[in-house]
Amino acid sequence: MSKRAKINLSKEVIIDRAIEEGFSLVKFTTPELPGLDKKLQEFVDAGYHGQMKWMEERMNWRGNPKALWPEAKSVIVLAESYSPDEDPMEAIKHTDHGAVSVYARGKDYHDLVKKRLKRLGRWIVENAEDDAQIKVFVDTAPVMEKPLAQKAGLGWQGKHTNLLSREIGNWFFIGSIFTTLELEADKPEVEKCGSCRKCLDACPTDAFPAPFKIDARKCISYLTIEHNGPVDLELRSKLGNRIYGCDDCLAACPWNKFAVEATEIRYAARDDLASPPLRDLVALNDAEFRQKFSGSPIKRIGRNRFVRNVLYAIGNSKNRDFIPTITPLKEDADATVADAANWAINALKQ
Repeated sequence: MSKRAKINLSKEVIIDRAIEEGFSLVKFTTPELPGLDKKLQEFVDAGYHGQMKWMEERMNWRGNPKALWPEAKSVIVLAESYSPDEDPMEAIKHTDHGAVSVYARGKDYHDLVKKRLKRLGRWIVENAEDDAQIKVFVDTAPVMEKPLAQKAGLGWQGKHTNLLSREIGNWFFIGSIFTTLELEADKPEVEKCGSCRKCLDACPTDAFPAPFKIDARKCISYLTIEHNGPVDLELRSKLGNRIYGCDDCLAACPWNKFAVEATEIRYAARDDLASPPLRDLVALNDAEFRQKFSGSPIKRIGRNRFVRNVLYAIGNSKNRDFIPTITPLKEDADATVADAANWAINALKQ
């Protein structure tokens, strides 16, 4: 069998292939991020990372992408849209139901994006005239994807610290392919938020100490996903019915007028996660939780943390009909769940 003919892998050819694979936007840069290590150190020194100890432990990698793989010469940064079909804030209005962040209402994006990146990376290796090596990363690796994406020109980090694009808004995942190929870098994107502060004003917990800075310890996405143990008393009522993540700052951004339709149907909301009844979620045991959220990013936080979130939402619902349902959880084997149940009952009785 004859070997496959190699082709000249220009940026345009790679972009065309990436779009065929389902990516929405593709840019190129180098793996260096000068000054990032200092900014990251300032973030950690301020305590803004909360319980995310891995940010401290992998500081050398997160602050310098080149250290992650010294042989890399270029980085291909890709965006994949997950724009919602419906108003992402509609679920907040239904206080007897839970609000799940848009990205978590369907299939786990880690799996979908990584498989797509691997297919594209494999194609690059098979077709490059020069011997090429690649490594793919999406979210779970110690890669500072947003600064890298801004350097590549994919978008800019807005005042809410998420990445914005004048081409596709801010509803998108970021993936990257590190490669030994030398590819011409694109120009970095510049910040275009101007005087707008809609994302800052939309935050229920005032998690932004200043524009372009976030204190994760107050961020609802952090509190409902990363934070282990009881949430501070003064923040519980501000969670509302958000049981996994928060979309308020993303949804408020005017640049979403340029949002593009998601091409991956598996990002669409599951019927049972678009606005799930709190009553159906609070009594889940561990086995039921794992079965219900198989293939969902929600499964990653575990039953106890999830039920804690649901109990806070029930306490905020002001619906006393929940009291008989959650009373048994006052004796739950997990101390955090038991604490949340007691808090919710007291909140409902007020």
